[in-house]
Amino acid sequence: REPVGSILWVLCVCAQVALGRAGLCTVPSPVSWTDISIAQPVGGLSMGLTPVGQPTLPSRPLWAGRAGDPPSWPRDCSEVPAGSPSGPYIIQPVGLHPIMVSCEMSEADGGWTVIQRNRQDTDITWAESWSTYKHGFGNVHTEFWLGTEYIHHITRQKIYQVRFVIWDAANNMRFADYNLFSLDDESQGYRLRLGAHSGTAEDAMDSDNPRKVHNNMKFSTKDRDQDTYRGNCASRYGGGWWYSACYSVQLNVKGGLTWGSLCKGNCRASAILIKPIPYH
Repeated sequence: REPVGSILWVLCVCAQVALGRAGLCTVPSPVSWTDISIAQPVGGLSMGLTPVGQPTLPSRPLWAGRAGDPPSWPRDCSEVPAGSPSGPYIIQPVGLHPIMVSCEMSEADGGWTVIQRNRQDTDITWAESWSTYKHGFGNVHTEFWLGTEYIHHITRQKIYQVRFVIWDAANNMRFADYNLFSLDDESQGYRLRLGAHSGTAEDAMDSDNPRKVHNNMKFSTKDRDQDTYRGNCASRYGGGWWYSACYSVQLNVKGGLTWGSLCKGNCRASAILIKPIPYH
């Protein structure tokens, strides 16, 4: 897209905030940075939506950088100040335009960037194209996929960990942590890279069964088959994922969420959270 003016860009961001969509506005030049929210929530999950006609844009910057430089957006949710509420925020990963994400600020010391959220009775079909999965879809206030391209950009910045949060059929919350998480770029099929497992949910992403493993698999959608199955797992099962032939985990699907033996097609809900590993 062609760059838009500062005021129009702010209105674009506000409109997407109200709609709960990931930001796709092109960054203008120059920008009146004092008029744009930085490292502030843009409407919490329990606060409802901000009307587009009455934007409330906080003005406190995250940091100012060098003298004369404009303030910077946080690169991920780990750079949002501790103690901030959970909810949608605007971030700008290195090499990418600002995007809206959901930040989880209370779970396990906070600072998590949420890249996926789904529930059993979702309104989203999840049977989307490669391009749609690439750029993301859904509503950050409810269910969404952040976008494989955006996830790749975020995980290029630092060394990340991931937490898969699963609500089982009895609505008990379980989690599976992997101490490394990254996606290769699009030319490599957004291949998934996971580290060592821990947590209260089984290691279903790195199954011993080569037909159901997800670690080191490329991402597949209904129109781009990169799995190891003779058919197309995404077309057959209804959602984009890191399939082999085909799965032990499927969270990007309408109705039949699965995590290994914990809940086979009857998980109540899921979320995928990432943040940089701590340095000591």
